[in-house]
Amino acid sequence: MQDDAPPLLKEDELALISALQLRPRASWTELGRVLGVDPVTVARRFGRLSDQGTAWVEFSPGPRLFEQICVAFVVIDCAPGTTAHVARALSAHAHMLTIERAATSHDILATVATRDLLALSRYTLDLLPHLPGITSVRARIVTPMFTEGGRWRIAALAPGQRARLTGPSPARAAVVAPGEISSFDRALVTRLAHDGRASYQTLANDLGVSLSTAKRRVEQLTRRGLLRFRCDFARALGGWPVAVTLWAKVPPTELPEIGHALVRLPETRNCAAVSGPHNLVLQASLHSVSDVLRLESQLAAAHPSLDIVDRVITLRQDKLLGRLLDPHGRSAGIVPPDIWADPAI
Repeated sequence: MQDDAPPLLKEDELALISALQLRPRASWTELGRVLGVDPVTVARRFGRLSDQGTAWVEFSPGPRLFEQICVAFVVIDCAPGTTAHVARALSAHAHMLTIERAATSHDILATVATRDLLALSRYTLDLLPHLPGITSVRARIVTPMFTEGGRWRIAALAPGQRARLTGPSPARAAVVAPGEISSFDRALVTRLAHDGRASYQTLANDLGVSLSTAKRRVEQLTRRGLLRFRCDFARALGGWPVAVTLWAKVPPTELPEIGHALVRLPETRNCAAVSGPHNLVLQASLHSVSDVLRLESQLAAAHPSLDIVDRVITLRQDKLLGRLLDPHGRSAGIVPPDIWADPAI
């Protein structure tokens, strides 16, 4: 017998999530001012969502980090009756960022990240195929990522509220070299994976450094484009129960233009150029299964050269950027990503 379905998120809860997507580490005072409630109410509201696992703030890879690491969409087939067991086993892997069980010819679609191509080859060629239950592994390497899920936004705020959180467009900053990720940075990212709103003082205490050191390094990582923050939530409870992955063929000369155009669609969560026979992948969040055809029709009209060769609806998402999810999409635990570790099973 299945558990009773949890209640859907309320309008004020969606408004808070929307605000946190724009400013994940804004103070409760700032958020309360925009939402028209006092800071204590905002903090209590998010605390309740966090305790229920229906919303959370964590770190997200920045655009410059994608230039340093190797990311792949990995298609995995399993022996009959073993898919759930395999998904649970893979969820414990620090390189498995996201795991989805699919309604299609393959069983699992995973997003994998490693420090370089050599580590990815070891993980996908030497280690994963030997995991009990796995019958085949096919990696489609990202070349490059146009956008990732941390940029996705829900429209739960009035334009004026959004403007107060985003402010005017900042002046173009000078290009800053991204730099290397240190062992301290890895420890910092692990801590922020658990709680992206952890105060600088909490980070300092947990990592055994001064408050100024913790604050300075977080600011350096974000300024250099290696780190950003994201607010995510149980999408099915917020009105986005359907996730679809579209695999497409695009003429190589048109790939950058079309990829950047798809980024602007409100449904788009992830969009990347990939290796293999299908050179573009688009992952979208939708309100209903019927929206899949609507989205495809919209893409066909806007981009005649884009040939969608497969569409895969997610049956269940087991992991999302390190978060272990229950059948309703709520956070039930975390395996912090460690992209820089040596692959091991």
